[in-house]
Amino acid sequence: MNILITGGAGFIGSHTADALIAGGHRVRILDSLQRTIHPKGKPEYLHPEAEFIEGDVCDRQTLSVALEGVDAVYHFAAYQDYLTDFSTFFRINAVSTALIYEILVETGMGSRIQKVIVAASQAVMGEGRYRCDSCGTDVFPSIRLDAQLSQGKWDHSCLQCDQPLAWMPSDESVIHPCNPYAISKNSQEQIAIHLGSRYSIPSTVMRYSIVQGPRQSFYNAYSGAMRIFSLSLMLGRQPTIFEDGRQIRDFVNIHDVVAANLLVLESTRADYQVFNIGGNQAWTVLDFYQTMQHIVNRNCSPVMSGYYRYGDTRHIFSDTQKLQALGWKPTHPVEDSIRDYWAYLMLQDNKADILDYAEKHMKHLQVIRKAE
Repeated sequence: MNILITGGAGFIGSHTADALIAGGHRVRILDSLQRTIHPKGKPEYLHPEAEFIEGDVCDRQTLSVALEGVDAVYHFAAYQDYLTDFSTFFRINAVSTALIYEILVETGMGSRIQKVIVAASQAVMGEGRYRCDSCGTDVFPSIRLDAQLSQGKWDHSCLQCDQPLAWMPSDESVIHPCNPYAISKNSQEQIAIHLGSRYSIPSTVMRYSIVQGPRQSFYNAYSGAMRIFSLSLMLGRQPTIFEDGRQIRDFVNIHDVVAANLLVLESTRADYQVFNIGGNQAWTVLDFYQTMQHIVNRNCSPVMSGYYRYGDTRHIFSDTQKLQALGWKPTHPVEDSIRDYWAYLMLQDNKADILDYAEKHMKHLQVIRKAE
């Protein structure tokens, strides 16, 4: 197949491109090389056999040229960060998705498209599914506000009985986006599934949890624990663990994500469906850090003084049974992700500058705050 990958110079896109080329497909990459992700320009790791187009996925002419002659599209181009330029989330994420379908329908190119695969996010589920054991009901809480977090009250409580809620795995039916990025990703899901169905363009949405591995951007403030902890340990600095470190997170290895991406390309059972892609093992942030210290053989006590990132979920964990029914399962544990990322980090220069930039950026945005 001839396959277009938007955002193909990025983390998930470049790994997917490598796998597709290894499988005999021809790959074209469209990427704007956004400086916050690619401050050094076109990355050296891009596969030499991939055709590369530098351009904006929201530009009609550029996107039309990129779509010429392709049989399938992976739409990975996205804007993600803690920035307050809310409209940019929707312009890059939602508008670009709508533009893909608009061009395919208006030009007739949609008739040859075998699959459009759109990258969504676990963030669409917001705080996810919880259970109140006292009331015997499932609860889908809203985002925690500063009035609660500033007092150091981390956990969700039932609005009916005020008892603590227990987190539950969240399947694809859970839709409760609580920030601009998540809302824009939910918009992408709706655009892909509904326009795809209406115009008979087979479409699949991949709702990724926290993907880990080499090539992950060091400069994007949205990327989290792996980058911060690795850089801190390498530089001998104490990392800040937010809240109490008991937040539940769902980490998935990049190779398992690529396997899922290739599976849905070939499977008609994936058409017009949304799938969670997660690691199938719940981790607390503190356990993740302790595991990293052990694997890289470096120790540094973290700072745990009531700091929090405003906008973070308390617990979130993806139920992946739907994707597993197609024959997929994660096979690379978190330990593999840590080893691979550490090896990648060792090859980078100006590591101190990277960590300083991220910390200053987050504080400037007032995302990092401290409980009273």
